[in-house]
Amino acid sequence: MRHPLALSLTLLAGSTLALAQPPAANPNLAATVNGEQITLAEVDALLKTTLPLTPLTAAQKRQMRVEVLADMVDDVLLRQFLRKNGPKVDPAEIDAQLKAFGEKLKAEGKTLADFYKETGQTEAQVKEAWITAMQLTGYVKSNATEEQLKAYFAANKDHFDRVEVKVRHVVLRAGKSASPAERAAAKEKLEAIRADIAGGKLDFADAAKKHSHCPSGPTGGDIGVIYRKGGIVDEAFAKAAFALKPGELSGVVETDFGYHLIQVTERKPGTPTTYDKSATDVLDTYSDEFRADLIAKLRKQGQIQITVP
Repeated sequence: MRHPLALSLTLLAGSTLALAQPPAANPNLAATVNGEQITLAEVDALLKTTLPLTPLTAAQKRQMRVEVLADMVDDVLLRQFLRKNGPKVDPAEIDAQLKAFGEKLKAEGKTLADFYKETGQTEAQVKEAWITAMQLTGYVKSNATEEQLKAYFAANKDHFDRVEVKVRHVVLRAGKSASPAERAAAKEKLEAIRADIAGGKLDFADAAKKHSHCPSGPTGGDIGVIYRKGGIVDEAFAKAAFALKPGELSGVVETDFGYHLIQVTERKPGTPTTYDKSATDVLDTYSDEFRADLIAKLRKQGQIQITVP
């Protein structure tokens, strides 16, 4: 399952959005989600935990702020839904989990205060995130049949067998906040790069070094080993990568981050497993996808106003 504090860095899309300048009465307001406010201070606190070491331009910093805010909007939408529809969670159970987590951190030479500072969260926010995660699991358990989960297992055998592929990519960044013209230009440019690679005019690694907008560019686009689900890459990226044979070049793959060319350099088969052995993992992974689909629906139904400067 996705860690409740993890950032997917998905971009704002598919919801009823109203872009505006921050209202004079509250310049610290970043967004309103069905009447619930997200402050700019909350966004920036979380942003500090995701900033790269390399300097960013003002435009890049704003883009990252928008991306972090998008994830926070998703979390608010999910909490609102589960408050009405999810199972109740005993506060004592959360307190017990927090105490156990504190003991684990202590064994590693850290404290809960250190954790809150590193993640940009308060204790209340951590508890709320854990409650949401537990409610989501409970909601899915009560709504997904065993037949559905078994079918999901069969359809995603690569993931549960822990098949892994080593990949490299060329990416031109063009998030969904980019204009249609910017996205079209990025896609067209990448298609031309692909034609040069496929035609033998350009080596894949050289293309990554010259054109890729990823920190992996200087190393030929190598991002290492990925798994079918729940890893460091977008679902569309992983799906395309696992459909490739070693050495094969993908078409242009669109993700929320931009446009990619993907090449698999190595594939390891993993270890075959069964549904019974993987039941917990199946539920967690199914829950992640259920969450994504639910949020997409909630975005379309919700009233979301973005006022981040």
